[in-house]
Amino acid sequence: MSKAEEIKKLFEEKINSITASEAVEELRIEFLGKKGLVSGLMSELKNVPNEEKKEFGRLVNVLKQEIESAIAQKKEELIKKEEEAIINSAEQYDESLPYEINMGSYHPITLVQRDLERIFASMGFAIEDYSEIVDDYHCFEALNIPKHHPARDMQDTYYLSTENQLLKTHTSAAQNAIMKKYGAPLRAVFPGRCFRNESTDACHENTFFQMEGIMIDKDISISNLIYFMKTMLSEVFQKDINVRLRPGFFPFVEPGFELDIECLICGGEGCPSCKNSGWLELCPCGMIHPNVLKHGGIDPEEYTGFAFGLGLTRLAMMKYGIKDIRVFNSGSLKALSQFKNE
Repeated sequence: MSKAEEIKKLFEEKINSITASEAVEELRIEFLGKKGLVSGLMSELKNVPNEEKKEFGRLVNVLKQEIESAIAQKKEELIKKEEEAIINSAEQYDESLPYEINMGSYHPITLVQRDLERIFASMGFAIEDYSEIVDDYHCFEALNIPKHHPARDMQDTYYLSTENQLLKTHTSAAQNAIMKKYGAPLRAVFPGRCFRNESTDACHENTFFQMEGIMIDKDISISNLIYFMKTMLSEVFQKDINVRLRPGFFPFVEPGFELDIECLICGGEGCPSCKNSGWLELCPCGMIHPNVLKHGGIDPEEYTGFAFGLGLTRLAMMKYGIKDIRVFNSGSLKALSQFKNE
């Protein structure tokens, strides 16, 4: 019997006696490892006569392949048996036993946004979306804020390394694209996340959510704006809300206003959330500036319109009685999990 046949016989005896998958690896090392029996057989090739080297090498390779195949098959068989044994020996469980599923909940801003989308859709507004990364033209120039205009100082902006790219500072950055998409007449709202390099406090954050809205048609006036805002707020809070309009400067509207609501946390008496004024700034708004309409491809001689930038974050504060705006971005499950899905 040749040395190769002896090794093959020894391997068959050992592999047939193995009953655990861990032992298969030990057997592989014994026969196929660097110092294994098959590797040792190859080292004897130098002592074989030249005319027999080819046949000797072929026989060793055949032996090696047979051992590799047998090891792989044995390992698969043993692992399957072990898994079946675990399953069969596992304790049976009672499917009727009650168990608790901890359901997640939507973020309060998501709840407010969906509520507003439903309300505005019922009033004929299209729901649009827009990128969080915009260019200088859409964020400023198309909104009647040319380069080097002092009004840019109103918003501390996060500029990106790519030329003319920035994180949008307000949802108004989508106005130009929406106007060009639909033309006039037009009703649309477009919610989104905004970014400004601001110092944070109880009512200011560097990352916040707005919902921009525009309505463009013939003979649109401030009365239309007030009607839609009061209708929206009464739907959100399920009661009439005290609001006030005060003059405000925004380059993309003329005239421009700040729409404030009476603070629902303190009832108008004054608290940190409203800076002790009793009122909370909710919605910069006004009549769309003719230059903005022109940039959007709409004739300001034929059409007028209003625009508003509703603060979703602050609206959520009022609806749910949240005193600190920083809760929304805190990631605190203890705070955020209190809100039920609607």
